[in-house]
Amino acid sequence: MDPSFDQMTTAERILYVQELWDRIAAEAEHQPLTPAEAAELDRRLDDYRAHPETSISWEQARERMRRR
Repeated sequence: MDPSFDQMTTAERILYVQELWDRIAAEAEHQPLTPAEAAELDRRLDDYRAHPETSISWEQARERMRRR
């Protein structure tokens, strides 16, 4: 690790990592899906269309994850 990073305060390190993550996330948004990712999304969409009653909302999914 860069020595200057080790000299940062904890708050400065957190800010640095947040800024780094924001840059990575911005770049990732512009990356095309791989064929495997596109196929999986298509499969999931087809499954949803065939059985919408088995789906749950994002709010329900998030709540389930928080309870774990």
